[in-house]
Amino acid sequence: MAHRSRSSAPVEDRADKVCAVCGRTITWRAKWARDWPQVRHCSDACRARARSGAGEREELEAALRERLARCSAGTTACPSEVARAVHAARGGSGDGWRDLMEPVRQAARRLAADGELEITQNGVVVDPSRAKGPVRLRPVR
Repeated sequence: MAHRSRSSAPVEDRADKVCAVCGRTITWRAKWARDWPQVRHCSDACRARARSGAGEREELEAALRERLARCSAGTTACPSEVARAVHAARGGSGDGWRDLMEPVRQAARRLAADGELEITQNGVVVDPSRAKGPVRLRPVR
């Protein structure tokens, strides 16, 4: 007996998506075939953060855009610069900016998915979902 395909979704509808919260790539799975058009988050944790952190996401994206607007041609910015600036604007002091590093990287991944910036390592553009270690951000011009 031949095996039937588990998927009822046409191949062209299986394109990868970007998580609305963290900006990571969501790859199509057979168990999501019925609900694939409604999938917006890569995990339950991102789904929970989507309900609570919309204001912070907008704040961080605005701070990233502002920092990248100041970049001259051929220069890049470090995500830590944005985290430090947002932390200072909130009236924080000390190392509290480190708690903002992952949310800043998430905001950068979302902007990269929208085509507003590029994420680089050693001067080479990398896949935002798979980048590990220190990264730099540069505007798309």
